[in-house]
Amino acid sequence: MDRPLGQQARWLGSPWSRGLAAALAGAVPALTFPAPSWWWLAYAALVPWLLLVRTAPTYGRAALDGWLGGTGFILAVHQWLLPSLHVFILVLALLLGALWAPWGLLVRALLGGAPGAGRCAAALVLVPSGWLMVELVRSWEYLGGPWGLMGASQWQVPPALRLASIGGVWLVSLLIVAVNTALAELIARPAARRPAVAGLLVCALAVTAAWFWAPLPRPAGTVRIAVVQPNLTGTPAERLARSEALTRSLAGRGVRLIVWGESSLTQDPADRPALAERLAALSRQTGAELLINADSAHAERPGISKSAVLIGPDGPTGERYAKMRLVPFGEYIPFRSVLGWATRVGKAAPTDRVRGTATVVMPVASAGGLRVGPLVCFESAFPDMSRHLVRDGAQVLVVQSSTSTFQESWAPAQHASLAALRAAENGRPMVHATLTGISAVYGPRAEQLGERLGTDRSAAAVYDLPLAGGTTPYTRYGDWAVYGAVGALVLAGGCAGLRALSRRSARAPR
Repeated sequence: MDRPLGQQARWLGSPWSRGLAAALAGAVPALTFPAPSWWWLAYAALVPWLLLVRTAPTYGRAALDGWLGGTGFILAVHQWLLPSLHVFILVLALLLGALWAPWGLLVRALLGGAPGAGRCAAALVLVPSGWLMVELVRSWEYLGGPWGLMGASQWQVPPALRLASIGGVWLVSLLIVAVNTALAELIARPAARRPAVAGLLVCALAVTAAWFWAPLPRPAGTVRIAVVQPNLTGTPAERLARSEALTRSLAGRGVRLIVWGESSLTQDPADRPALAERLAALSRQTGAELLINADSAHAERPGISKSAVLIGPDGPTGERYAKMRLVPFGEYIPFRSVLGWATRVGKAAPTDRVRGTATVVMPVASAGGLRVGPLVCFESAFPDMSRHLVRDGAQVLVVQSSTSTFQESWAPAQHASLAALRAAENGRPMVHATLTGISAVYGPRAEQLGERLGTDRSAAAVYDLPLAGGTTPYTRYGDWAVYGAVGALVLAGGCAGLRALSRRSARAPR
């Protein structure tokens, strides 16, 4: 495998075939996420891409291989956006794919040629750190948010979830890329097998230590909640009638909180007394408070916001939360004056939604003052939002969502899986309630509770939700894995700079 870079496979000799190979290699990790959920593939999914980049004849070609692989990754993970964005998804993929160009340079520098044991050992730290920087930058909400993080592929793997409780999804991503890097080294450079094997052993020991050492959530009682999923995309009146009927079926079942999905109402009950009374009657009939979601208009400025509103037996309780982080192109268009043409080639937002300003923790009187932290749709992808809600005292995390536009795609399953990660990170149960499926509920150890309501279900499901006390290391210390990765890259860059200065001074005439 230690062949000179020029002796590459014939089919990689053409820039076009090599570019296609890079895009396909970058697309492979998409199979680790729902719906396929081949989580086990994540630990080798990056190997073809790594092997390709390391054989790049020049650094420019390595950057291009990283860019094209990133483009393939974005296209594959977000392929369900194609009906909405059409050709514009290719533009987005190319823009976001460019984030992997520096990672390609890093891979080529550390793994290219015939690296020795020292360079292989450094790659086990720096290649995963570089990958994490890509995930961090593209997690910025204005670039699309943290959808498709490598660590998120492990949402149903208990050891990985235990690791997430220590360092969040970021730590899981680091471990996955480290394993891929070690495997690529074993294939490409058998002579340097010692650091690669040592790296694999360190990863295995880290997961084992997390399994035995990470504190488990302390049981703190249970509360009975219900999720109402009408699965009806007809008129707003039809949707409301179906939701009311499903909610009435919960009377007498001891439910203390009933959660409806995103945009379950197209009018704000705070502005519609008759609507508020209808909902209050449901609360009185069931003995539970309702957490509904309304498209709320604003008198002071144009546009609407997605608002979670708590309804009690006397109507709106005054507790509400407006969605803060909006879906790019779905709920607003960044730089609309420049990119507004996206509305003409797809289903991009014709007008921008109005953002909320702060997270809210709501006490639910019917549940003995249970403190609930609501999020809306896309926000469950952001680890920091759930963490801040738990630090503010939320005992239960709730996300209200609607993926009706993408009903027949991988999107509903991908979105529902994120709730398991947020539950594991913070040691708190999480309720993922949708308008049209998939709805799911997870306990404080990210264990699935009861039944999942698929996209073919119209139902009201009841769950006995285990509550938990204690604080996970991730909730307490936050994104320390990210800071560690930044520190490793800065230290390596500083050392490389000092070596370059030393060599330059040695060559200078005395």
